[in-house]
Amino acid sequence: MIERAIGEEDFGARLAFDRGAAGRRAVAVPQWQGRETPLPAAHLLRDSVRLPELSQGELVRYYTALAQRNFGVDTGSYPLGSCSMKYNPKVNDVVASLPGFANAHPAEPEAAQGTLRILLDLQRALGAITGLPHVSLAPAAGAQGELAGILMIRRALEQRGELGKRRRVLVPDSAHGTNPATAAMAGFTVTQIPTAADGAMDRAALAAELDGSVAAMMVTLPNTLGLWETGIEEAARDLHRVGAFVYGDGANLNAIVGRVRYGDLGIDIAHLNLHKTFSTPHGGGGPGAGPVCASTALAPYLPAPVVVEGSTGTLALHRPRESIGQLQQFHGSVGVLVRAYAYIRTLGLAGLRAVSENADLNANYLRVLLEPHYDLPHPRRVLHEVVFSGSRQRKAGVRAYDIVKRLIDYGLHPPTVYFPLIVDEALMIEPTETESREDIERYAAALVAIAEEAERDPEALEEAPQHTPVGRLDETRAARRPVLRWPGPETEPCGSKGTVER
Repeated sequence: MIERAIGEEDFGARLAFDRGAAGRRAVAVPQWQGRETPLPAAHLLRDSVRLPELSQGELVRYYTALAQRNFGVDTGSYPLGSCSMKYNPKVNDVVASLPGFANAHPAEPEAAQGTLRILLDLQRALGAITGLPHVSLAPAAGAQGELAGILMIRRALEQRGELGKRRRVLVPDSAHGTNPATAAMAGFTVTQIPTAADGAMDRAALAAELDGSVAAMMVTLPNTLGLWETGIEEAARDLHRVGAFVYGDGANLNAIVGRVRYGDLGIDIAHLNLHKTFSTPHGGGGPGAGPVCASTALAPYLPAPVVVEGSTGTLALHRPRESIGQLQQFHGSVGVLVRAYAYIRTLGLAGLRAVSENADLNANYLRVLLEPHYDLPHPRRVLHEVVFSGSRQRKAGVRAYDIVKRLIDYGLHPPTVYFPLIVDEALMIEPTETESREDIERYAAALVAIAEEAERDPEALEEAPQHTPVGRLDETRAARRPVLRWPGPETEPCGSKGTVER
């Protein structure tokens, strides 16, 4: 407790700008021997810029202290529902950073045949895993892959001469929130399909919407409730019967990878989030990858480029005949793609099956441990994630937001809250396949203790977190009136101890 108190007193009071002394340097910079470049005009220069001046020891200690106050998958469980924040093997980072991959230039494919071979093999692997054999690795993230897929469907309808009459995309209300947004961005109107009592889409409501105005249905599989869409094969056949396409949001592939293939279910096209299923650190605004996997009918519309092999074995970047075009300047996030390839080759089919089996086992173990203490809107077996409701605690005046803030005092990262929107006071938890039994039991024990505290002393949860350098912020004020510059050592930032605002 003494160490924590010292850290709380010091952190935020003295940032890098307030440490060190004039003339101190972390590295020795050699004297510039080249030609001097004239400075800009005087009115463009600033003389008020104050930069930190620290020795190397001071600098290392400062950033080490900052790192110790950060939270990530390397420091503990990070069970954000719908995001699959899992531990990823470091060896895949090593492989992606090998000079042959890291230094390959995208404008010189002839000199990057090894990299292109990796990408071609990855295309084939993802095609085999999804049952959709034609793959483009170009999209830079899941949302971009999703948009690419819907634009491919739009182009196919245009080629068929049906775009004018097929203006609707059906989206279950248990789908990812990007699904309706993507359909709208592509120029379609969105028709919502409600969820039935079992947590799957309402088949009667779906049947009532099927006619010649439907372009496609976008379905997240498994859905955001962590549940399997029962009857998806029949639903796909019904869509095809009226001439519509079926789009699969593959962000939750880690729940079924190695066991179920989208193509076998009747899905025509799907995107994948490689950082969720195939090993890339997720979060922080870093690079992602959202490959699109398509049936033969939609293959001509894939975004460019795709890797192809010529008759002589030479690999090249190819633009499909009716491609929707390029999504970015070059060929996707190659470092992310190499990580995914290394992950798949390391695990093999048996290992990929173990990924989905363990992800589902962990989520169901957490479900069993917590079901006596939190409401479960759909009390049946889940897959990779479980969605509880804090409605029982809400009756005592405790919100889901209070529950997860209290988790921080236990040294645990909160799950996703208030999503999906169809669950009141939603607590969406995804432990992923990489957490141990002990970690899951520790997480469950903390949530059980918080549930008991909500009944015994609900006011205490409203003050959480109580043992962090910065307390609960006024999030509305932070969004509408953000403080975008450091106020200095003489004032405390809004929300630090003693200035908690609501």
